[in-house]
Amino acid sequence: MALLDLRAVRKTVAVTASLVLLAGLTACGQSSTTPSASESATTQAALGSVEIFTPSDGITLSQRTPLNTWGKLVPEITSSLREQGYEADDIDAHTADSLDKQSRDIQDYVVSQVSGSSSSSSSSATPTDSSSQDSSSSQASSSQSSSASASSSTDSTTAQSTLIIAPVVSHSTISHQYGDLVEHDITETTTDASDTTSSSDDASASASSDASSSASGDEDSSSQSSDSSSDSQNSEYNEAVQRLRSALQLAQSSGMHVILLSSTIEGFTPDALVRMSTARVIGSVQAQQLVSKLALDKATSDNPKAVEVLLPYDSSSATSNDESFAKNAFAGIWEVLQPYFTKGVVTSPSGKLSKDTTEDDWESLTIDATSDQSIGEAVSDRLDMTSANGSHTGIDGIIALNDYVASGVIKQLEDLGYTGSSADINPSISISGIVNNITGKHDLSKEAVPEPTKKPESESSGEDAVEAVNSRWPIVTGYGAYVELMPHIVDGKLWMTALENRQTYASDIAAVTKQLSVGGSLTDFKHVSEETINEAQVPVIQEDLLAVSASNLKSTLIDTGYISLADAGL
Repeated sequence: MALLDLRAVRKTVAVTASLVLLAGLTACGQSSTTPSASESATTQAALGSVEIFTPSDGITLSQRTPLNTWGKLVPEITSSLREQGYEADDIDAHTADSLDKQSRDIQDYVVSQVSGSSSSSSSSATPTDSSSQDSSSSQASSSQSSSASASSSTDSTTAQSTLIIAPVVSHSTISHQYGDLVEHDITETTTDASDTTSSSDDASASASSDASSSASGDEDSSSQSSDSSSDSQNSEYNEAVQRLRSALQLAQSSGMHVILLSSTIEGFTPDALVRMSTARVIGSVQAQQLVSKLALDKATSDNPKAVEVLLPYDSSSATSNDESFAKNAFAGIWEVLQPYFTKGVVTSPSGKLSKDTTEDDWESLTIDATSDQSIGEAVSDRLDMTSANGSHTGIDGIIALNDYVASGVIKQLEDLGYTGSSADINPSISISGIVNNITGKHDLSKEAVPEPTKKPESESSGEDAVEAVNSRWPIVTGYGAYVELMPHIVDGKLWMTALENRQTYASDIAAVTKQLSVGGSLTDFKHVSEETINEAQVPVIQEDLLAVSASNLKSTLIDTGYISLADAGL
């Protein structure tokens, strides 16, 4: 009997031990496959939060604006950040219509983070009154002077915050034509002392010559008022630049990361710069496309190609940025085209370009591009034509710099009686082939027709033959991918346009943000190089521009969702 009891006890102990072991194994299995709530929270805390500050898109009732805007880029950045593991609640986007407001919004956010405020999102997204702005400014100054203690008191989430900033740029009529994503560096403005002195001298001379003239007095008063207004605007702008710079420096000293989009800020060194379109690249890519389409490497001096460059610039309202942009755009063009002018295989009908031209001659290429009428007049002037009557001036290519100018060029060429399309020049495709390819019916195919080695002349070929050649439609290039002009890509009136690879940039920005948040290096990124900014080496991310022509319109813009078939006029 005792033996039976002992066996029963042993059996019970064995069963109990097995159950305990099984429960332990089950618990271990669960913990290895499913992260706990605390582990998930730790991962999100490591990534931190992201605040995106961009200019607000200007209101326009026309499609004559570039395809890429901040309003379209920001949602794609947000989506890419989500793919990188950021939660929606950790991503906030803010817009401002002036640098003054943007600098205050950023200042408010940084100060609230450094001071441990729990309402940072609402304070940066909502405009504050003047009293709170003054208070924030005082806090920023105080916090910056003791940045070391501020940094030590900042919690880990704040220390991993990333600010993605596209500074607000004041666009002129011309710079607006290139769109939002083009580089325009932020610098403090200075008053031209000589202009001020000249204005003062003129006013004194006028007053002494006719002291009793009330009109002169009114004019002087108006001039002084204008100068005062300009000085006030410059002062406000400079204060905004200084405020923005101070806020971002405070953010960095407190452990936050700062990524600048497109433009730099004078005196500030970002953790990374995402450089998008630059004036030089915009000019260069159009010149390269023209060289390829006109087959300039095969051109001869006996049959040179005729090319004109229209450089948009309004001297009456130009800023220092506008001047720099026009100069650099021509530098990009001339770097590509100069060798062909030197060899004599390219000429300029207007004579404004020659083998002796240098980058410093950019002003001779400028045109008033503020309206279709002024653009049309510039085209007529370059071609020495006022109507479709009479003989045509032969022109093989026109670099229009942006799609706004290209639109005006197309209208004027039609009015002057030029016929055909750019698809007829060294054709590898036909118009019907373009349409069929875009609608998915068949691939593009058409053999190129060799160009004659010698230009036809009246005596040997007859005036009709010469006129037929001279009235052919030229290659027209632009930039911005204006939706309004997409049908002209299809019909061959516009040979090419260009734009930033918005989707790829969004992916790059998100990846860089995460890499900075986890303390990683950016040197392994594909399109990263280092440049000296504010006397420091800074990682710079830059993708190639998308050059769009009829041959790749479908794969580049339609298949990727940038535009629809309807936008292309199909």
